[in-house]
Amino acid sequence: MAKDGSIKRLAKEWTLMGSLTASGLPAAIYALQNSLLQISYRNLDSLTFSMLNQTKIFFTALFTYIILRQRQSIQQTGALFLLIMAAVLLSIGEGSSKASSTGDPEQILFYGIVPVLVASVLSGLASALCQWASQVKKHSSFLMTVEMSIVGSLCLLASTSKSPDGEAIRRHGFFYGWTPLTLIPVVANAVGGILVGLVTSLAGGVRKGFVIVSALLVTAMLQFLFEGKPPSVYCLVALPLVI
Repeated sequence: MAKDGSIKRLAKEWTLMGSLTASGLPAAIYALQNSLLQISYRNLDSLTFSMLNQTKIFFTALFTYIILRQRQSIQQTGALFLLIMAAVLLSIGEGSSKASSTGDPEQILFYGIVPVLVASVLSGLASALCQWASQVKKHSSFLMTVEMSIVGSLCLLASTSKSPDGEAIRRHGFFYGWTPLTLIPVVANAVGGILVGLVTSLAGGVRKGFVIVSALLVTAMLQFLFEGKPPSVYCLVALPLVI
């Protein structure tokens, strides 16, 4: 921000209401979404989680149409239909007793599949709001990243007063269980947040989502390398649909 000169304009142009309108609501939504994703992480394998998480593209398309009146092309509509087919296939497959031999199918459904799908709805809404703020209101993507980080952190700190994680932090301390490897997802998420903000402002939320699915191939490879766990039959059928 210092390099592009936008810090100098902040004193003249920045307002609290403008900041809350552009960044506050999406940040609160993303904070809730992240909490749901943490629940889902614990009950789904990484590839199934990643594929179900891509349903946020469908909800982004829905909310960008509602908020911005942005229509999708025939090709994009067809792609979204394939995505929903993959999500339905995964939900039925991974939630069934046969596919869930390693865990309780009800727990996988209600604490794995349902939270990630609700998080996808919230992600689609927040992404459309961010696109509205950056493209219609011309809000700086770097400034939005800073504002959303602050508001999101405040929301998560407030949630620790009642959550089990908050109780664990009070008992053991904030950095209990951290290792040098913990910094990898923390830094990756921070850098990713800046990049996602830039891509959303320049290309839009739907195109951003279509590009991000390439990460599924990386997820499948790393899951096999680190966990020695090959994808299930349902994942193998759903993966080409999602791609």
